[in-house]
Amino acid sequence: MTKWPDHSFATTKHKLGLYPVVDSVEWIRRLLSVGVTTIQLRIKDRSASNLEQDIHQAIMLGQQYQARLFINDYWQLAIKHGAYGVHLGQEDINFADLNRLQKAGLRLGISTHNQQELIRAKQLKPSYIALGHIFPTTTTLMSSSTQGLVTLKQQVNDTPDYATIAIGGISLACVPEVLATGVGGIAMVSAITKSTNWRKVVAQLLYLIEGKDMIDA
Repeated sequence: MTKWPDHSFATTKHKLGLYPVVDSVEWIRRLLSVGVTTIQLRIKDRSASNLEQDIHQAIMLGQQYQARLFINDYWQLAIKHGAYGVHLGQEDINFADLNRLQKAGLRLGISTHNQQELIRAKQLKPSYIALGHIFPTTTTLMSSSTQGLVTLKQQVNDTPDYATIAIGGISLACVPEVLATGVGGIAMVSAITKSTNWRKVVAQLLYLIEGKDMIDA
């Protein structure tokens, strides 16, 4: 059973903007080098021998570029190596020591998939809340239903005190209508990592979402 943290988690930027979710240190390095400032490292199915090394390297890169780097799931290693923040799913919350995370000064992001989970997330006083999945996605196996833009806008309006991130099946073409809901950031996965020209896509996303040009690396 989840133990509510004693205090709110450290805050983060309210408008996080472009928020790529990637699975390797190499992608972290690429994206930071061209001006992305908020990234999540989500490593799945990795051997324990490489896992800590990769997380440590990613955190070091985040610090080097003064970026907001969130580690998915591995909260103990995130604390150990001084990560900016951690992202936890609904199931992960049940096993994480949230008070330890909060006292260590890490930011916390939480996934939500419906109104009930959104209410629960707010009780944990996180740094940001991810709302999804907005459109159908094949990136992860999802048992929840697609939320859509109408629900997203309602959830954003109901969550004024938290930074919000839209996630799930969002393509480059969908970005303007997602932004129109008022959400503070957009998580992108395959739109970047499966692109034949990731630099071009990132440049377009940075301009659309944050109004800034990509750095030439």
